[in-house]
Amino acid sequence: MTAPSPFLSRQGAVVLPDVADPGVPSHYGNPNIEQRMLVAGEAIVDLSTRGIVSITGEDRLSWLNSMTSAELTRLPVGASSETLFLDPNGRLEYAAGIIDDGVTAWLLVEADDVAPMVAWLTRMKFMMRVEVADRSAEFARIGMMPAQAPLDLAVASPNGVPLVWTDPWRDVVAGGHQYARGEHPSAEWRWTEVLVFRDELTALAAGPLPAAGSLAAEALRVAAWRPRTSTEADEKTIPHELDWLRSAVHLSKGCYRGQETVAKVHNLGHPPRRLVLLHLDGSDSVLPRHGAVVFADRKGEPTAVGAVTTAAMHHELGPIALAVVRRNVDPGARLTVDEDGTAIAAAQQVIVPSDAGAVADVPRLPRLGAVRRTQ
Repeated sequence: MTAPSPFLSRQGAVVLPDVADPGVPSHYGNPNIEQRMLVAGEAIVDLSTRGIVSITGEDRLSWLNSMTSAELTRLPVGASSETLFLDPNGRLEYAAGIIDDGVTAWLLVEADDVAPMVAWLTRMKFMMRVEVADRSAEFARIGMMPAQAPLDLAVASPNGVPLVWTDPWRDVVAGGHQYARGEHPSAEWRWTEVLVFRDELTALAAGPLPAAGSLAAEALRVAAWRPRTSTEADEKTIPHELDWLRSAVHLSKGCYRGQETVAKVHNLGHPPRRLVLLHLDGSDSVLPRHGAVVFADRKGEPTAVGAVTTAAMHHELGPIALAVVRRNVDPGARLTVDEDGTAIAAAQQVIVPSDAGAVADVPRLPRLGAVRRTQ
């Protein structure tokens, strides 16, 4: 358990219940202005309650590569990557941002995933030359969207390499695949996280750098269609549903746990659900909670077709939300979100199309007994 964040003592800091990042300031008085400051590269975000796991030892990258979805064996020192931990059926268990400093692989994970991930990785060591540790009490994460270079921070570099992670979501990585079509909003997503020694957080919180709350970061993430495991995923999620093949999956690497499902759905099938962006009616000034049911109008009757995963008030787009819905939901269907009895109208913007997957060019075999016609 880490100590309370010193950013909570900043003037105007407000902590809201039921947010994606509890224990850090949700905002400092004006989330819309804080979003603009983030976009301009002028503010930092306290992410000190999120988790950090370290893996040391000569086999660390080849070991991770054998178990997870990304190609990590040739990860350059100081480079940023992302990988997914899947179960044997291809369902998502954990996602991790990765930086390797030549001595240690640093995994940036959700707070609730640290303990089970460390326990599972420790069980999977066997004879490999690796050591796994929870480093969340020693280091903390700070988020930003730098215009050019990270803001002036005392970035941790315990092995001589600054621990700066740049989110690969902005582009489709080598070996990845994007289901979303047309212009992708991730082009404006310059999300970067730096690791600092936790004992320097107090000085950083008291320093001159402007800070934005977690709500500002979440609003920009939603607008970039960027998924998180703690919000967009559940026990049934496969990466295809969230378009996560674009940044964390290498489709032609060797075998890993869950790889068969990843390949089968991508090449021959379709994901059963799909991620959408909802543009919400703001007339009632109500944002739906995580898990709020999404309904589609079918023959005059509302039918439950999915759920909201993250809702946010964006400084330009207004009220928006990410939601996961059934694959066969008509993109033109009228949707509503039920928020504690309030029906919120929603317009759907397709992220993962209903025909995502089935990309293999499999020749169609003639039916048995069919007569071939000749000209």
